[in-house]
Amino acid sequence: MCRSSALRALALLLLTALAVAYGGPASYAAAPPPPAPGASAPTSAGGDDSYWTARRMEAAQPVQDRKPAKASVRSAATVPPSHPFNGIPQVGTFFWTDGKNIGRFCGGTVVRSPRRDLVVSAGHCLSHPDPKRHLSFVPQYHDGLKPFGIFPVSAIYIDARYYALGSGKGARWDYSVERLAPRQDGREVEDVAGGFDLAVYSGYAHSHVRLIGYPGFSDASHPKPLDCWSSTHKYTSTDPGAPGDFLEIACAAYIDGTSGGPFLVRDPFGYALIGVIGGYHTGGDTPDISYSSYFTKDTLALYVHAVLGDPPAGGGQPAT
Repeated sequence: MCRSSALRALALLLLTALAVAYGGPASYAAAPPPPAPGASAPTSAGGDDSYWTARRMEAAQPVQDRKPAKASVRSAATVPPSHPFNGIPQVGTFFWTDGKNIGRFCGGTVVRSPRRDLVVSAGHCLSHPDPKRHLSFVPQYHDGLKPFGIFPVSAIYIDARYYALGSGKGARWDYSVERLAPRQDGREVEDVAGGFDLAVYSGYAHSHVRLIGYPGFSDASHPKPLDCWSSTHKYTSTDPGAPGDFLEIACAAYIDGTSGGPFLVRDPFGYALIGVIGGYHTGGDTPDISYSSYFTKDTLALYVHAVLGDPPAGGGQPAT
């Protein structure tokens, strides 16, 4: 084992011990709403690969409206621009069909883990109890393409307090961890796409943060993700319906669909994930200002549950 891999393994062991010691298993164990009737393990990778054609992926709609058409309180000169690009392997999109057989999508990021099979997204993306058929993750999705194949979701981990309090009062826990089944050829997602470190208690003030998101446009198409570099700072909510402290970032044009997209900062191993678009008002009220819940030991405890393969609260099994 190379030195960097050994250091990462040691760090994971220490973080796991911290999470277990201070670990939210108690908070995690509270009972959320039961999974949708008929929930079961996802279909095979081959089946989902056949189902998610370019046409179906391009027609998928955002999980929910996140950015009402409201002018930003900041001038255009103070908001860094975003631009479409082909994406990066570690960031991709979840696709599924809901109870009305409408295709849905939301962003996610592969994080390093011992089994090499975990993705982090927003809690509000996958917390709804409606059926989630063909729920799968496509790394670096763009232009209707699946450059690294498709990975079915086998379990969804969301903090029980988010289930109990909802997207408003539970906004500080608006994150989730998904465990993926292998690709059709048996390879894990991190083996083919790589992954980033998951960072907790990273601080609120960062001068160079990369924000990536998959927008949904009025014609329901979302051919390419958006890329933007900006800075973050602490935002303390004054809304009693959405209390908490959040990461805030200014980046232009992050409209509906960008939920779950990563806040990334450089670290010695590439990038570290410090947040995902969500949290305050499920990510913000304007396309130019986005938010994330602050990652703490609660986030780490959720990650550890996924690493250990514990049964997700409320079942957490997507319906097929």
